[in-house]
Amino acid sequence: AGRRDRGPDGRPLPARQDEPSILWWLVNNVSGNHIGPSVQGGGGDIARLPLVRVRTLELRLVAIGLTTLWSFGAAYVLLGYRPGGPIDGLVGTIAMVPAAIALIGIIWPPVMDGRRAFVGMVWLGLAAGLLLVPSIGGVLGQLLARGPQTLLPSVEAAYPWLLALAATSLFSGFGVARRLVGDSALSRARVWRAALIAAAVTLASGTLFTSAAVANDVALRNRPAPSSRFGPTGGGQPPQCGAEIRVGASARVDLRLSAAVDRNPVGVVQLAGSRTGVDIRWTADVASELALGRFGLARVGDRAWTLEPGSPWARIDPASTAGDLLDAQVLAAALAGGVRATAEDHGLEFVEGARGRHCRVAIDGPTFLAAFPQTHWLTSGDTLRRWRGELDYWVFSDGELGQAAGSISGPVSALGLGGIQGTIETLLTATDRDDGRSVTPPAS
Repeated sequence: AGRRDRGPDGRPLPARQDEPSILWWLVNNVSGNHIGPSVQGGGGDIARLPLVRVRTLELRLVAIGLTTLWSFGAAYVLLGYRPGGPIDGLVGTIAMVPAAIALIGIIWPPVMDGRRAFVGMVWLGLAAGLLLVPSIGGVLGQLLARGPQTLLPSVEAAYPWLLALAATSLFSGFGVARRLVGDSALSRARVWRAALIAAAVTLASGTLFTSAAVANDVALRNRPAPSSRFGPTGGGQPPQCGAEIRVGASARVDLRLSAAVDRNPVGVVQLAGSRTGVDIRWTADVASELALGRFGLARVGDRAWTLEPGSPWARIDPASTAGDLLDAQVLAAALAGGVRATAEDHGLEFVEGARGRHCRVAIDGPTFLAAFPQTHWLTSGDTLRRWRGELDYWVFSDGELGQAAGSISGPVSALGLGGIQGTIETLLTATDRDDGRSVTPPAS
């Protein structure tokens, strides 16, 4: 060691200095403790050098952030995931395992010798956090929306969580590998040990959580939920597709319309409102080649108002709102008794816990436009007479229409754009029906 620290002339070489980190600079300049850069290569325990102590603190802060995020997500699952399955509590308990993995990074931070390796560890921890945030938001949205509480609804929804778990396991794995190997160098042995540890931990914890969540979902597959915003959850059977159906006396209605040209999106309408009898009020956010902004409509008794972008609510003739009854308009224009006589019956389904019958009818462009008059924000005044498609609808055990989804296609000229084929898709939901809500007029 003495020969390595001396030059050809036998004199001691100056100590090698690493570039100090940002946190080291703050500690050195703000606190007044001018400790100076650490000296490496001069012997002694590297863990006691000032720069390494600062890096250890920085990596522990990253690990604390990961542990907090995993704990936050696990707490929501543990406290809010209660679909009524036999192992609800076990699923929530297993969700705490990734937080324990991140906690290892606090106990044994993955300290690295060399600035590039250190920066790589920091970015690995930050990447895990960035992947984890949308997964936590998705689970939280499901639990708060009173909708399906499937924690792993699809591969697309699960892969960010899996990548975050793998990155967290690798971050903590480097710390464990350092503990086993006994140095801070980014050696091949340390990399292999960290990779093997991360793979084993990710596989074990991911398989354990996935198995528990899927097993709980399977147990609930044929069990109705205690309540549902789509309708009754008891054992009653929905009427046949061709039987008489109706809409609720009142309902919260959400509607989405989207247009595409050769599968490229060109416009969208997002509407939310409520209806009580023939009283209605809704607002719609529109973004298309023909309209942009927030529109609205309200009718209470013999008074009616309309809302245009950049303008306040203005009084209009109530007779002009006759075709804007949302779910009632869909039933009247597209699902009359004669049309439903030839409807396809696609069987019974659970929609957020409510038993519904899934039916389908053929539909043409003019009928679609009459059922969903908001489509005019996406078309250039064409009647869509050459367009054809299908409309699916769900009738629930109370005999009421609760959901409709459709798609029509035709010449793109109706959208006033260039291309070959145009497509318009829609999804309408009528929830919390017959709940006694009232429609209030807009402020004057």
